[in-house]
Amino acid sequence: MKGRIFSGVQPTHTLHLGNYLGAVRNWVRMQKEYECIFCVVDLHAITLWQDPKELSHNIREVTAAFMASGIDVEHGIIFAQSQVRAHAQLAWILNCVARVGWLNRMTQFKEKAGKDRENASVGLYTYPVLMAADILAYKATHVPVGEDQKQHLELARDIAQKFNTDYGTELFPLPNPVIGGPATRVMSLRDGTKKMSKSDPSDYSRINMTDDAEAIALKLRKAKTDPNPLPGPESLDEKGFIKKEADDARPEAFNLLSIYAALSDRNLPDVVTAFEGKEFSAFKKELTDLAVSVLGPIGSEMQRLLKDTGEVDGVLRRGAERAEAIAAPILREVEDTVGFLHAK
Repeated sequence: MKGRIFSGVQPTHTLHLGNYLGAVRNWVRMQKEYECIFCVVDLHAITLWQDPKELSHNIREVTAAFMASGIDVEHGIIFAQSQVRAHAQLAWILNCVARVGWLNRMTQFKEKAGKDRENASVGLYTYPVLMAADILAYKATHVPVGEDQKQHLELARDIAQKFNTDYGTELFPLPNPVIGGPATRVMSLRDGTKKMSKSDPSDYSRINMTDDAEAIALKLRKAKTDPNPLPGPESLDEKGFIKKEADDARPEAFNLLSIYAALSDRNLPDVVTAFEGKEFSAFKKELTDLAVSVLGPIGSEMQRLLKDTGEVDGVLRRGAERAEAIAAPILREVEDTVGFLHAK
């Protein structure tokens, strides 16, 4: 094994195709090379108010998505963040290590809080410190990150380094990012200029991981296109990336082509060459067949798991026990280093 991976997903709304292609599918591959810990980060979720019943359902749904996508629950660990107390306890200690100036530079807080920053929760502000605790509680060596989380991982490294320096120790390894090649950009099926989002009011804007074959086919048939035949390789640069002017002119076309490439495990230039000049109607049929073959079984398995949640709850319970067995000794090591006394 190359090291220990930690990563997590917030249980807010239903997971969609973008979550699958951007994260979950890659985790399935990583479990062959790394010791993997996958967390449903429910403590992060409540930085914005959540309906309690929906939150409970969403925790199970994210867990079911992990299981249905192929994460091996015997090899990897799947658990809910709130079920392992080390996350919150270590976060407080690290709050006392992190500097206010560091948090003031976090761009994601500014984006989420918006203009009404004074009314944002303190939890939303200190969210990156909890993320650092998530990683460091397991002495994770590697963290899969997208563009929006790179800054938070840098903060986790800064906090680990400062703790080590302050206490004259090498307790925490500095976690490294895992960036697996060009990220698949999955945009809205209704507007190719916007990311596919769980919060979009239109369910036709996304393919949910719980969707069955019929829903997937319907959404792809209704996906926005343009009247021209599909573009050719001249729309890509020498590295195989979409040229900005081409993407700006035909965002929906390149979104669907990128989805096809990702689902078929082919590179974009090959896919663009194969479909050059074809009409959208023919391409959509092939894309639908592919999407149904890949995603349909995942949606069906998720629905099976969510009908009787005993199996899901058992995975979370066992995962929490295994995660606790790793995190508790590390937390005790931190507390000893800080100078806390332990009750006998």
